Amino acid sequence: MADVRLKGLSKTFNKRLAVDDLSLDIRHGEFFVLLGPTGAGKTTTLRLIAGLERPDKGSVSIGGRDVTHSEPAERDCAFVFQQYSLYPHLTVYDNLAFPLKSPLRRLSKEDIDVRVREVAETVHISHKLDSKATQLSGGEMQRVGIGRALVRRPNIYLMDEPLSSLDARLRSDLRLELKRIQQDTGATLLYVTHDQIEAMTMASRIGILENGRLVQCGTPREIYENPASVYVATRLGTPRINLLPAGVIPAGSEPTGTSVIGVRTEHVVLGDPSSSASKARIGKVERLGDQTFLHVDVEGHKLVLLADPHVALEADRAVGLSLRAPLFFAADGARIHAGQEARQ
Repeated sequence: MADVRLKGLSKTFNKRLAVDDLSLDIRHGEFFVLLGPTGAGKTTTLRLIAGLERPDKGSVSIGGRDVTHSEPAERDCAFVFQQYSLYPHLTVYDNLAFPLKSPLRRLSKEDIDVRVREVAETVHISHKLDSKATQLSGGEMQRVGIGRALVRRPNIYLMDEPLSSLDARLRSDLRLELKRIQQDTGATLLYVTHDQIEAMTMASRIGILENGRLVQCGTPREIYENPASVYVATRLGTPRINLLPAGVIPAGSEPTGTSVIGVRTEHVVLGDPSSSASKARIGKVERLGDQTFLHVDVEGHKLVLLADPHVALEADRAVGLSLRAPLFFAADGARIHAGQEARQ
C-alpha cells in the first residue's frame, strides 16, 4: 500500500473545468472518501490518479513516485467501477483469477489459487466460486468486482460509487463489508460517492468537492460539526440542515454579518409555546418506526427536525422553539464563528 499526493491538479473538458487546482494528500492505509454531487469532479479525480486521463496542470505521486506521465499499468492502481464489469462467460473463480494471469505478474498456478481463495473468503463469496457471473445476484456480483481488485494487492484501490446501483439493504451490508476489508488488509482506499451515509460510516477522512475544487477536508465528525460553508453543511446530516434568515428565531449573540442561520435537529429545543422565545406550528408528522420526522412552520419558514418517536406529537399543534449553538453564515455562504465578523 502507498500514500497518494495530488498537487495543483486541473483538468478541462470542452472548456469546462472538471478539476480545479486540486491538492490533496491521502495517507498510507487510509479510507478516504471524496463527497460531492454529480459534476463535482469526483470520477475525473479518480481517472487522473489511475492514469485514464492526463491532467492539464499539476502532478500525481503514488508511494513517493511521480506518476503524472506514467501509463495506467505502471501505477499499480485497482479501479472498482459503478457497474460490475465482470466477464459473464467466466466463473467467479476465473473472474477473480483473471488479473493475476498477466505475464507481468509471473505467478504460478498454485500461487494464483491461494490468493483467489483467500480473497473469496474475505468478500464472503467462496460458496460461489464455481458459478458463472450471470448466476449471481447484484450484491454477489459487486463482491466479485471488489474481490477482483483486492486480489491484485495494488498500491491503492480506487472505487467509483460501487454500491450506488444496489438496493438499500445490500448497500448497508456492503458498507460494513468494505470497511471491514479495508481495516483487515490495511489498504489505502479512495472512494467517491454522492451518498453522505456512505461517507459518514466508512471514511477515515472526507474531502468535499464543489465544482472541481476541494473546499474542505477532515474527519466525518469535524466536517459535520464545523462546516466551512453552507455548501459543506448541506452535504452531511439527515434530515438536511435547515437554513433560516437571521432573526427568524432568536439565536442569542449572532456574530456581526450573519445572514443565514444553520439549524440541525440537535440545535433545537421544543417547548411550551407560552414560554419559548419563538412560536411555531407542527405541519406534518412522519413516523418511520425508529425515527419521527417533524415538519415545523416558523413564520412561513419550514424546518424538518428529528423527534423522539415515543413522544406524542400531532399536526397543527403549536410548539415553542429555542436554539442552542446553531451555525452562522455570511451572505456569501462562508461560516462565521462566534466572536468573528463576516468577511467584507
